[in-house]
Amino acid sequence: MSFAPTALLLLTAPQLGQLLVSTRKRHKLTQAAVASRVGLSQNRISHLEKNPDEISVRQLLSWCSALELELRLGERDTSAASSSAEW
Repeated sequence: MSFAPTALLLLTAPQLGQLLVSTRKRHKLTQAAVASRVGLSQNRISHLEKNPDEISVRQLLSWCSALELELRLGERDTSAASSSAEW
């Protein structure tokens, strides 16, 4: 089953955690499988999924690679800002 690439706007750490969990499950990977690919323990993956604000940049880049995710950064379009997208 293939999925069309989708870009999501993440503004909070909990949103990152949800994305990592949902993508892992969509790829039918266990926490142990991701841990092996990222170089961490399964317990640490479990902890970081629940506490994504503790993920280091190195870990996030490895995790993105393991889940076939891209990390893109860019300037925010402030002309279309809404109150629901505030930091």
